[in-house]
Amino acid sequence: MKMDIINMTDISKLYKTGIIQVEALKNINFKVVSGEFVSIMGPSGSGKSTLLNLIGCLDKPSGGSYELSGHKVEKLTDSKMSEIRNEFLGFVFQNFHLLPNMTAQKNVEIPLVYRGLSAKARKELSEKSLELVGLKDRMHHLPNQLSGGQQQRVAIARALAGSPALILADEPTGALDSKTGGKIMELFTELNENNKITIVQVTHEEEIAAYGGRILRLVDGEIVSDMETNRRKNG
Repeated sequence: MKMDIINMTDISKLYKTGIIQVEALKNINFKVVSGEFVSIMGPSGSGKSTLLNLIGCLDKPSGGSYELSGHKVEKLTDSKMSEIRNEFLGFVFQNFHLLPNMTAQKNVEIPLVYRGLSAKARKELSEKSLELVGLKDRMHHLPNQLSGGQQQRVAIARALAGSPALILADEPTGALDSKTGGKIMELFTELNENNKITIVQVTHEEEIAAYGGRILRLVDGEIVSDMETNRRKNG
């Protein structure tokens, strides 16, 4: 049975710089259910990164209510938010954020260390995740021995290793050429369709957004449209 992973109600986010107050998000209302693939689009300054930070429990809203897998985020302590991030979320960033002196496998193990898993369990889960993204034969390579696309696959494997309820991707193809970016998006599509992994990505590229089943568009901190894509309609 599908359940709400994200449930945002009347969310706002204010930033103050001296006497100036900026409303980065206004009256945000949306849900994401398990198994969805949602793309968030918007021009620079539209609030999409702010929204992703709230979804990822990296920040709290100024107003409204946000439930992540049943947890009311605005009521959580910082330490509990950290626990939620580690337990429920996997992050994929534009610039990979791999540690250069660690092999692909050791990079994938990093979030598992914070869960207190044994070395044996970490090894098994990291190998499984790397195999899932097609890098079983590269697990002992360092990042500088891998192509950009392979490094992003390692980052995706790291996000998958802890079996998160939700993967958040911030411009996941932004540092890649179009062909490699397309392959990364095909991998996301496969993980979503075959493994039922819930994905929310931020992108400024229409062709990348179209890989999702829904596109949420932000302008000046407000949702101006929330539409199903042809992929969803044809699926």
